[in-house]
Amino acid sequence: MVDTLRQLVESRTPMPPGNNYAPHADLLEALFAPLGGTAERVTVPRELWDGPGLDGARVNLLLRPDMPGASDALPEAMIYFHTDTAPAGDGWTRDPFALTQDGSRLYGRGTADMKGTIAAVRDALLRLAQSGTALAFRPVLAFCTDEEGGRYPGIRHLAETRPLPEVLLNLNGSAEPRIWAGCLGSLDLTLEVEGRASHSGDPDRGINAAEALLPALTALLALKPVIESRTTALAPPPWADGPLPARLNLTAIHAGDKGSAIPGRAQVTMNRRYLAEENETAVIAELHATVARAMEGSPALSWDLRTTGHLPPVSDPDGPATRRWTLARAAAFGLPEEAFVRYGSGTSSDFGWVQRAGVQHMLLGGLGRPGHNMHGPDEFTTVEDLRALSDAIFLFLAEGCAPQGATDPGNAPTEGSPQ
Repeated sequence: MVDTLRQLVESRTPMPPGNNYAPHADLLEALFAPLGGTAERVTVPRELWDGPGLDGARVNLLLRPDMPGASDALPEAMIYFHTDTAPAGDGWTRDPFALTQDGSRLYGRGTADMKGTIAAVRDALLRLAQSGTALAFRPVLAFCTDEEGGRYPGIRHLAETRPLPEVLLNLNGSAEPRIWAGCLGSLDLTLEVEGRASHSGDPDRGINAAEALLPALTALLALKPVIESRTTALAPPPWADGPLPARLNLTAIHAGDKGSAIPGRAQVTMNRRYLAEENETAVIAELHATVARAMEGSPALSWDLRTTGHLPPVSDPDGPATRRWTLARAAAFGLPEEAFVRYGSGTSSDFGWVQRAGVQHMLLGGLGRPGHNMHGPDEFTTVEDLRALSDAIFLFLAEGCAPQGATDPGNAPTEGSPQ
């Protein structure tokens, strides 16, 4: 698993720009080739995802391994991964695109979010195939693009263009004992202000776009506490001080390149986490009205506010396989079933698009833990969590995982399954 993860980390897939998906799909096909089966590439049309700072084909990969323990009559279970990572960012003390092992810790961009999960699932499938274990589900692996941002993630394209299996396992979640209750939605909006560049020694000949942007920034910061006073009925994490709030954050600002030039263009990106109880159209309208009032009388030649990324909320994702997945994780991580708590989060998921396409039920797991720096410098996972996730996948897919009397497949221990 460590060797597999090393190859995945070295294959750089930061989003933006998302320009390495096709070579990464080549690597994935090679890594899973020992399992046989079929591979299908699904490319998202450029007009659906194109935007500022984005480049490269959006190649999604579907693998259907040829598992000896699976019969044609079995239902499919889709195991989802996103192949992009957050950009490296600042503050790393190690090379973000080279796996570094320090004891049981494995450092590198994507180790926890979520390339480590690919290594764990590969390990579980190889063990299932080599042992000839009878299966409860036929696994379908979906490696998808643009979860980390953008208007049209790959899983949205799949959900909107083809039927998906009834059992969907999303591994972009936590290694903590959690049962997913859902999550907030996320909107990225980019405000661009157009001025006129000039020499900073003769500023009257130009229009300073950075300074013209300031009233909008001030107005958005004034709106922030108003937005964050709104809360959801979604169950909060056990460590939260209270209900989950809506959020507004300014996340990226750019204008100009040097001191001797007045910038002719300024840009700010904001992220709005919105509640299932909020209306998406009203959320965007509130931000647009705030900016419009602030820009009245502005010297800017023009301004534009557009949506550059969107993940809808997820609500009530429980389904027939929820307890089966909980029991598999409990056994794999050495925890009692009672340790697993149902709660939501302020982070968002591209599976909101799956629900909008009509698939309500889905499962969540993964390698995320507090303090493991997902999206931050020195992101890491651990050898122990890789092993446990591999065991959880083994048990979930194996025929005998389910408890006595359960309605989902299997009701007896599987010989050779992880203990």
